[in-house]
Amino acid sequence: MKQVALITGASSGIGKDLAKILASNQYDLILTGRNKDALLSLKEELKEHVLAIFIHDLSKEEECHKLFIETKPYEITCLINNAGFGVFGEFISTSMDKEINMIKTNIIAPQILTKLFLKDFDERKIAGSIVNVCSVAAFYAGPLMAGYYASKSYLYRLTLALQVEEKKRKSKIHLMAVCPGPVKTSFQETANVHFVSHAVSSEYIAKKIYQGLKKKKKIVIPTFLMKCGKFFSHFVSDKMIAKIAYNFQKKKDSK
Repeated sequence: MKQVALITGASSGIGKDLAKILASNQYDLILTGRNKDALLSLKEELKEHVLAIFIHDLSKEEECHKLFIETKPYEITCLINNAGFGVFGEFISTSMDKEINMIKTNIIAPQILTKLFLKDFDERKIAGSIVNVCSVAAFYAGPLMAGYYASKSYLYRLTLALQVEEKKRKSKIHLMAVCPGPVKTSFQETANVHFVSHAVSSEYIAKKIYQGLKKKKKIVIPTFLMKCGKFFSHFVSDKMIAKIAYNFQKKKDSK
């Protein structure tokens, strides 16, 4: 079966680099994002591997449903929920509108698309894949980025729950959660932070996602440092982790 991947947030960062890697491995692609010029440039670069681009703001529920309808004729075999962004600052002071848009993009959009494509794969009786790009933030409480951490925890735990449901149904549909740490992307500018730890390239994360897809992994934590962090978190209380996270986050303040 020809592999056709739909990538959200494909105009930059992880989504863009993943599009390049999948194209080099003979995937056909449907790309979506809000930056039309960037998507057109990527389409020109990847030539015949890009079947179509769609310009959508996935913080709007109706556009998620529209995207699904538009892509149905292409018989998607792999959905990659990559679009997302963060908001930095004390919860009492951050913009309500920006946070609600973040929740809609990070939670509501992948919730809708995952459900629609899960049903679609099931009805077509194919062993499709759904990749939800979460974050190591999913494992912790995150003072000063409280909403972002919570949104990624939601997506991570949704993915784990669906993995069990699909296994119980004896389904061949593959669901994978990807949990990178700091990545060198436009995320920092959008969230108004700078990373003090060593951020890895988006290309590196994209390669790890592709390798996880090939091996049908359930969880991908791309770097050894982040794997260690998750392991040692089991030996520290949630309260203490929240305090440590606050001190770590405070260093990210770009002001």
